[in-house]
Amino acid sequence: MPPAADATADPAAELIAELTRRGLRIAVAESLTGGLVTAELTRIPGASVVVNGGIVAYDTSVKRSLLGVPADLLAAVGAVHPEVARRMADGVRSALAVDDRPADLGLATTGVAGPDPQDGKAVGTVYIGVATADGADAIALQLAGAGGRDAIRAATVRAAIDAALARVRERN
Repeated sequence: MPPAADATADPAAELIAELTRRGLRIAVAESLTGGLVTAELTRIPGASVVVNGGIVAYDTSVKRSLLGVPADLLAAVGAVHPEVARRMADGVRSALAVDDRPADLGLATTGVAGPDPQDGKAVGTVYIGVATADGADAIALQLAGAGGRDAIRAATVRAAIDAALARVRERN
């Protein structure tokens, strides 16, 4: 049964409703958002039907050990890179499998919320990874003008949910 929330006014509710309607499940890997994407999704009544869970991979080594991002990739490009976002999104699908079934959709965030640059990347540099069994994509955002740390993180949450919703709708 779809969530009771008004999906037209709330992107998270709309995503949960679409996932429910299509019988799809989502898993989330977060770095700079620190669990905010998962919290936003699980805020919606009925989310337990479609949300497998979330991993906060704030430390770079967790991206490798839990999400399967290759150590050589992390050493070469750092944690803030589109390929890292893609690998995180793909890795979380399996890491948070339910009954040995990978999540249908993996969603990941990595970036620099500030106040200081990281790995040579400017504050506001953000990558969102979205993965399905058909492959993974990354979306690059430059949120330096979005405000401070909290504003960058909030904008990333919204962009991640919008990206996931777009991918679910593409599946027809």
